[in-house]
Amino acid sequence: MAVRSSLFFVLFLALGAGPVPVLAQSVTQIGTFKDWSAYSASEGAGAMCFAMSKPTTVDPQQPDGYTQAYLYLTHRPAENISNELNLVAGFEFAPDQPATLSVGGRSFDLFTQKDAAWLLDEKQADDLAGAMRAGDSLTIQGTTGKGILVTETFSLSGATAASKAIDAGC
Repeated sequence: MAVRSSLFFVLFLALGAGPVPVLAQSVTQIGTFKDWSAYSASEGAGAMCFAMSKPTTVDPQQPDGYTQAYLYLTHRPAENISNELNLVAGFEFAPDQPATLSVGGRSFDLFTQKDAAWLLDEKQADDLAGAMRAGDSLTIQGTTGKGILVTETFSLSGATAASKAIDAGC
């Protein structure tokens, strides 16, 4: 999973936070869909597409050491991966502490590593993607290294269109 976290850091850099590194050779915006954006990129393993959004609210506001959070839904066809959820939380999670994602009355367990989180059971990826397309908002709760419970809420306005765009783009 450290490779995935590094990949999203590289994509973050490629999307405007700094110079484009060698790993992400080209990133193209497919479109902006309300609160979500869709991108395609090329990497060593082939093409990938991802939809991303920022939280609409973070509670408590700006916990110690907080940086911008991003939620990604990714397809990597060359690796036979679709609808992979990744959160870059904007804070370091407490070691060995899970997080919880809630959407449309359903809960999904996430495992955490440093400032990132993924579905604990990757077999739930398609179910989660479907719940995201049907929902209005999504919340993720996790505990910081300082023991503070943080809740990040993401709007799902535009998530369906962004998801369709990455389906078509990859």
